[in-house]
Amino acid sequence: MISRRRFGQAFAAGLAATSLAACSSNAAAPAAAPSTTPDPRAGSGEHTSLGEVKHADAGVLTMAYYESGPATGQPVVLLHGWPYDPYSYVDVAPILAAAGYRVIIPFLRGYGPTAFKSAQTVRNGQQAAVALDVVALMDTLKIDKAVLGGYDWGSRTVDVIAALFPERCKAIVAVSGYIVTNLAANQKPLTPQAELGWWYQYYFATERGRAGYAANRHDFNKLIWKTASPAWHFDDATYDRSAAAFDNPDHVDIVIHNYRWRLSLAPGEPQYEAYEQKLQTGPAIPVPAITIASDFDGAAKDGTAYRSKYTGKYEHRILDGIGHNVPQEAPKPFAQAILDAARM
Repeated sequence: MISRRRFGQAFAAGLAATSLAACSSNAAAPAAAPSTTPDPRAGSGEHTSLGEVKHADAGVLTMAYYESGPATGQPVVLLHGWPYDPYSYVDVAPILAAAGYRVIIPFLRGYGPTAFKSAQTVRNGQQAAVALDVVALMDTLKIDKAVLGGYDWGSRTVDVIAALFPERCKAIVAVSGYIVTNLAANQKPLTPQAELGWWYQYYFATERGRAGYAANRHDFNKLIWKTASPAWHFDDATYDRSAAAFDNPDHVDIVIHNYRWRLSLAPGEPQYEAYEQKLQTGPAIPVPAITIASDFDGAAKDGTAYRSKYTGKYEHRILDGIGHNVPQEAPKPFAQAILDAARM
């Protein structure tokens, strides 16, 4: 998911808010004032299908993906996070397709029908590996340059591609901003209350955690959905559509490696080392960019912490009342950000 520090801050803020609400539960609630602000959740849940799953070569993978819109349209590649899947964009894709864009939404390695070509390939979840999968898919689909958008692992992947291969990005939309993993920074402890919000990373660092996730991934990930988006009242059908993607035979290995790698508890692979060395320097992103913050970002919501990382045309947008899965919770504002980024 998002950076350890960012998640901890958001969790701590949410915990404090919950405590304050509990202390004042007997107080009379003030009457809500009429709002003229458009509901950012409008349109969420309108669609239940992304259409037919397609498959394409993507380096070490046969990558599954959804496609909509005209084949001749400006390509848009949308990337999901953990523990989610392409259905995060089920209400975004129709908006973009109707506007004439060619929309590509892949299942990342370890999700849905995406499969490794060889049983011998390391089930590696490090950030450079995930990013190069997407670049390989773009190559196969003959997409030289696209608008890239994402949140969580998807946002990190968008940032990584924009930093390493800016020529492949017409523009980007990154929820939570610049979240390229810095291994040295991840060794620094947080406050005890903030560390509590990162409980599952420490769980995944143990073999008990691996076994527990393998046995209980459906309920585990549903808990993460609720924790990361406390005001999003999704139904079981919505969750189950995405939960099917967690049945991928490589899912547990990819997730566990991703989080262990971030804490330097698992090695990366040599073929990605040069990319990772560049990423560890915190490279700037020169392409046009819109960053989006939500309630999940806590103290980092204003975007000032990462503003200097974006050196091209830039906008920052804040979605109050929205949790971590921004495109599914607030599809119209997310789609608008893609449309606006494409015109920057």
